Amino acid sequence: RRQLRSKIPELRRALEGKVREHHRFLLGQLLAHVEHLEGQIETLSRRIEEVSRPFSLAREALVCLPGIEQRTAENVLAEIGADMSVFPSEHHLSSWAGVCPGSNESAGKRKSGKTTKGNRWLRSALVQAAWAATRKKDSYFQAQYRRLAARRGKKRAILAVAHSLLTVIYHMLKTGSTYQELGGDYFDKLNKNRLVPYLVRRFKDLGFRVTLEAA
Repeated sequence: RRQLRSKIPELRRALEGKVREHHRFLLGQLLAHVEHLEGQIETLSRRIEEVSRPFSLAREALVCLPGIEQRTAENVLAEIGADMSVFPSEHHLSSWAGVCPGSNESAGKRKSGKTTKGNRWLRSALVQAAWAATRKKDSYFQAQYRRLAARRGKKRAILAVAHSLLTVIYHMLKTGSTYQELGGDYFDKLNKNRLVPYLVRRFKDLGFRVTLEAA
């Protein structure tokens, strides 16, 4: 398929060789090991689903979020639980998870915005979910990532998305609400008064005469 079509002759040559009885024995051992690991994964998955049954409603709610699948939801609930009363606010939860910017300020000057140290397991799960959320088309998290990545870089942008995901999770679990998608044009609508003059100026710089009319 695709570019591999032109490499068919090379692939055929790569398959030429001699597989002896010893090679077959080793390949059989490797396949048996893979099957053993797959069996363990299946057993552990069933066990995780069994013990997390009391949190099934919370898990189903989190799965509705962009970028979060069942395994990620289980990881998040395993770390923070479903009772958000243990955290005074979403800021405390974000600090505990290590996804909020640090505060290093002296004499009115901010020296560093390095993130705080927190729960590395939760942070890792949130970052993976953030990468997946940025790939969902026409979503708030994709718009947030693109908006920040252009100015602050990809790593800071993805951590900001992870922070937003955790904030949404906190409020969903605390209030029992469901996720409402704001859309990929949320920031454009939010900054309409600044965006329109900017776009008009760009068109004029390109040599166009611009006339605006409300739809």
